[in-house]
Amino acid sequence: MIKEGETVQLSDGKNRFFLKVKKGEIFGTHKGNINHDDIIKTGYGGEVKTHKGHTFIVLRPTIHEIIMYGIKRKTQIVYPKDSGYITLKLGITDRMKVLESGVGSGGLTIVMANAVKPSGKIYCYEKEEKYIKNAYENIKLAGLEKYVEIKHQSLEMPLPENFFDAGFIDVREPWLFMENIKNSLKKGAPIGFILPTTNQVSRTVQALKENGFIDIQIVELLERHYKPVPDRLRPEDRMVAHTGYLIFGRKGW
Repeated sequence: MIKEGETVQLSDGKNRFFLKVKKGEIFGTHKGNINHDDIIKTGYGGEVKTHKGHTFIVLRPTIHEIIMYGIKRKTQIVYPKDSGYITLKLGITDRMKVLESGVGSGGLTIVMANAVKPSGKIYCYEKEEKYIKNAYENIKLAGLEKYVEIKHQSLEMPLPENFFDAGFIDVREPWLFMENIKNSLKKGAPIGFILPTTNQVSRTVQALKENGFIDIQIVELLERHYKPVPDRLRPEDRMVAHTGYLIFGRKGW
């Protein structure tokens, strides 16, 4: 049985829709309208028909599907190929308090929030107020809003907290704010950054060293998909190549 307020995915193999179910509501598609009550009644794995007779399967969406197909993007997102690695690399888990700056559309926030539940929290600092409402809506779609707090503040100002167990920074010039970042972290806490160009990486690494960070590493992840045709198995014509350079380190001295 699907509980009211849960996010479901409707799929017919070609089209997919994501919605939070609410009793008495109607969801409209180009294939026809669907009663939320029918979705709740049929459960995950069941089928529902629109008023035009078109059939959709009701699925429990994965975090990957919500990020890639469900959320509304007003900024470039940190793709799952990077966000999963980032979350593991920073050791993000239950009970941790995690700093994030540059929340954007909330793609990475969703992955990290899923990792810190049920007792941890992601504290996001976003300079651009125009992104905050959309990020919250995306996080709510994933059902993870209770594990996230977004503040409208730039890293230019010292952060009020100094208790973060880990942090991830997605801003254009992180080297300008390295002291504020350092002061917000516990000693030994891991920190990560994502940057699109090598000159930004160089300046960030220099700032990390000047501020006593240790165990500095730089990595780039590439992702290639294959066409699922058994008789002619070959790579897709396009691949998710460069999305950003990832930098990691730990607060030292």
